[in-house]
Amino acid sequence: MALSKSRLRIKKGIRNKISGTADRPRISVFKSNTSIYAQIIDDEKGHTLAYASSKEVSEKENTDQSISKEVGKKLAEKAAASGIVNVVFDRNGYIYHGNVKALAEGAREGGLKF
Repeated sequence: MALSKSRLRIKKGIRNKISGTADRPRISVFKSNTSIYAQIIDDEKGHTLAYASSKEVSEKENTDQSISKEVGKKLAEKAAASGIVNVVFDRNGYIYHGNVKALAEGAREGGLKF
């Protein structure tokens, strides 16, 4: 996986500032050309607490903003089942626009607070 230099620099800056704890785990977003993935991580223990992807939500080949929003809602649903309400959002070096923003809005609509 080759990261662009600018995205890697931005990603490192974000990760220096935020970290997931047991009280406020971190939502990490990854997007590829065809899919979007999100997971809730407790960085202190190094465990993934919940995850969701566009492959779970839709059979479509490419991901659009409506699918990203559904991924956010699905992630919030799984988080609520685990008793997670407060989180921090890690956009993982991506611009907060388009699919990343739609995923965040879907998670907020699903009940996550960040």
